[in-house]
Formats: sequence, structure tokens, C-alpha cells
Amino acid sequence: MTLEALLALLDYHYWARDRLLDAVEEIAPDHFHKDMGNSFPSIQDTLLHIVFSEWVWRLRWEGEPLPEFFDPKDFGTVQDIRARWIEEEREVRRVVDQVGPAGLDHVFGYTELDGQSHQSVFWQSVQHVVNHATYHRGQVTTMLRQLGARGPSQDLIVFYRL
Repeated sequence: MTLEALLALLDYHYWARDRLLDAVEEIAPDHFHKDMGNSFPSIQDTLLHIVFSEWVWRLRWEGEPLPEFFDPKDFGTVQDIRARWIEEEREVRRVVDQVGPAGLDHVFGYTELDGQSHQSVFWQSVQHVVNHATYHRGQVTTMLRQLGARGPSQDLIVFYRL
């Protein structure tokens, strides 16, 4: 994996995030919090899971201790989540820039939330962050459709065509 390819994947990730958050901003506030019976009950919960997971991975890359989960009450609106996610984007891009081409194959150790220890290659873990978010963005898109809203296209090929 080259740095350019990894940065393009991150560009896609944040482009898709923005498209999805734009769509979520169009729904009624009570729909944002509505229990939809998914793995994460609401759109709010699912988006928080994506941002929290990205934060956890970035802390792992930096060798920092794992945090407590976000308090959902601190992220009551789409705008609150967007603001936090944009902060995290800046931090993720900073770390990737610091790692640079020479550090992409670096293997780092970390502890899962359940206490298990693992090792991963840096570029593979960044790909995981993007893939994980893609999965959950799909869940949010499904919830939007269940609410009668339109989910945006987030296809990677659409991004590459821009």
C-alpha cells in the first residue's frame, strides 16, 4: 500500500461521511434518536460508534491508553457528531502524515477493549477503520430508508469519478 493510495482511501472515507451526515441532518430530530432495532439502536448510536472506533484506533496508533466511551448526551445532534468527527479527521490525518511512507508497514501492539492483546500493520489498520465505517454507514443508510428518507450514494467508484 502506498501513502498516496491510503490518503485517497481516507479522502473517500471523509467524503462519504460528509454525504451521509448531510442526509441525516435532513431528518426530524426524534428520528435521529429513534430505536430502529439494529446492532446500534439509533442513527445517533451508530454514528457515535463509528467516531468512537476511529478515535480508539488513532489512540492505538499513538500508543495512548483507551478512553471511556463518549457520553451520548454530549452528542445530541448531528452537528455535535460532525464537529467531533472533523476533529478526529484532523488527528487521523496528522498521524498518517507523521507515519509517512516509511512507517506504513510498521507493526504496532495494542489491547482490545476486552483486554486481548494484538499486533497489526499500520496501513492495514487504517484500511480497517475505513472498511468498518463503510459497513456502519450502510446501516445508517438503511435506517434512513426505513424512515422514508433518501440515503446518499457512497460508492467508492462514485468518489473516484469526481
